Amino acid sequence: MNLTRALGSIGGLTLASRVLGLVRDGLFARFVGAGFASDAFLIAFRLPNMFRALFAEGAFSAAFIPMFNRKVADKDGRGLPDGVAFAQDALSVLLPILILMTAIVEIAAWPVTWVLTFGFKDASPDQFAFVVQLCRLTFPYLLFISIVSLLGGILNSLQRFWVAAAAPILLNITLIVALLVFHAESPMLTARNQAIAVTVAGVLQLAWLWWACRRAGVRLRIGRPRISPDVKRMLSLVWPAAAGTGAVQINLVVSTALAAKLLPHGSVTYIYMADRLNQLPLGLVGIGLGTVLLPTISRLLGKGDEAAAMETQNRGMELALFLTLPATAALILCGVPITAALFQHGKFGVEDTLFTAQALAAFSIGLPSYILVKVLTPGYYARSDTRTPVRYATISMVVNLVLNLALIVPLQHMGPPLATAIASTVNVALLYRTLAKRGQFVPDMQLRRRAPRLLVAALAMGATMFFLNDLFTPYVTGSTVERWGALVVLVGTGGLVYAAATVLTGAVRPADLKRLIRRPA
Repeated sequence: MNLTRALGSIGGLTLASRVLGLVRDGLFARFVGAGFASDAFLIAFRLPNMFRALFAEGAFSAAFIPMFNRKVADKDGRGLPDGVAFAQDALSVLLPILILMTAIVEIAAWPVTWVLTFGFKDASPDQFAFVVQLCRLTFPYLLFISIVSLLGGILNSLQRFWVAAAAPILLNITLIVALLVFHAESPMLTARNQAIAVTVAGVLQLAWLWWACRRAGVRLRIGRPRISPDVKRMLSLVWPAAAGTGAVQINLVVSTALAAKLLPHGSVTYIYMADRLNQLPLGLVGIGLGTVLLPTISRLLGKGDEAAAMETQNRGMELALFLTLPATAALILCGVPITAALFQHGKFGVEDTLFTAQALAAFSIGLPSYILVKVLTPGYYARSDTRTPVRYATISMVVNLVLNLALIVPLQHMGPPLATAIASTVNVALLYRTLAKRGQFVPDMQLRRRAPRLLVAALAMGATMFFLNDLFTPYVTGSTVERWGALVVLVGTGGLVYAAATVLTGAVRPADLKRLIRRPA
C-alpha cells in the first residue's frame, strides 16, 4: 500500500469535513456567541463524544480491527465470511450494552451533568436544568455513532477508507442546516435545536455506513448476544484499551468541569473553539494516519513481514512531522488573525477572539505529540498489546490532572490546554522509548536526516508569518469575502514559504517527492 495515497484518500474527505466544521463553528459563534448557552451545548455535545472515544473509536476499534484483519487475511478462502461472522457476534454484544448505557444516562442525566460541570459556575437551578436537558438530547448520538465506528472499522479493513472518512460530513451538514434554518434570537433556543440536530446526524451517519457495508458485500445480522471465543478474546483486549482511553477522557472531563466551575462563562467556549482549530491538522493528519496504519501494520505483521511494518511506521512518522510542524508554528504565531477570520462576527467579539487565540497557542504546543500518538500506538495495538499504552496514558492522565489544578487559576483559559499539551508530550516520549527498546521501532536514516531539517523549515515559516500578521489584520474582520480571502492568502503564503524552506534546508528533494508519490509496482 502507498501510505501517501491512502492518507490522501482520507485526507481529502477529512479536509472537506473540517472545512464544513469551521463553517459550522463560525455560524455557531455568530448565532450563539460565547457565554452560558454556548458552554451548555458544548458540554452536552462532549458527553456522547467522550463515550464514543472511550468505547467505540478508541478501545473497541483497537481490539476489533486487528482481529477482523487477521480473519480477512486468512488464505483458505474463508477470510471475509469468517470476518463478517465475527463482526456479527461483536455487534450483537455491543448493541445491548449501548442501549443499556443510553437508558442509564437518560435517567441519571442530572448527576452525570453535575460531574461534567461540578455544578456550573453561578448557574441558577433553571440554567442547570437547561444543561441537563441538552445532555439528554445529545446522548442518544452515542448509540448510533458507536455502531458507525464498528462498520467503519470493517470498511477500513477492506481498504475502503473513504467511506468512514465521509461520515463526519453528514454531522456537519446537519448542524449547519439546523443553524441556518432553526436559529433563533435566543441563544438558548438555538443551542437546544443544535442538541436535537446532533442525534439526527447520528441516525444519518448510521444509515450511510450500513448502506456502504451492504454495497461491499457485508450484511450484518443482529442475533442473540453470545460470548464466542473470539468475542471473549476481543473483550479481554477492550478493557485495558478502555482504561487507557479512559485516562484521556477523564482528562477532558476534568478540564471541562474545572473550566465550567472556576472560570467565567464563555471559557468552555474559548477552549472548545481553540480545540476545534487545533483539531484541524489533527484530523487531517493524525486520524488519517491512525486509520491507515493500524490495519496496514496488522496485515503486515500477520504475514510475518516485520521489516515492511517498520518501514510503514517510519514513513508514517515522516509524514506526520512534514505536515504537523508547519501547522504547529502557524497556529501558535498566527492564532489571532486565523481566529478572527473564522469566528469574529455576530455575537463573537474581539475579546473572544483574543482569548480563543491564547488557548489555541497553548493547545498547539502539543500538536506534534497529539499526532505522534496516532503514529506510535498502532505499533502496540497491531501486536495485541493494549496494556502498555494503558500504563502510559494513566501516567499522562496524572500529569494532566496535576497541571490542570496548578495552571487553571493563574493562566485561566490557557491552563487546561497547556496541561493537555504537556501531558501528551509525556505520553509520546514513553510510547516511543518502549517501542525503541523492544526493537519494534527504529528510526531509519531517511527519518533521522529529515526530521531536524523539517523543524528548521517550520521555524523559518513561522517567523516569516509572524512578521506578516499585521498585513492581514484589516481584512480578517471585514466582509465574508474579505475575511475568507485573507485567510486563503495567509495560509497560501505560509505554505509557499514552508515549501521553499524545505527545499533550501534539504528536508525535501525532488527525487524524494517522486518516490513518495510513485505507485508501487
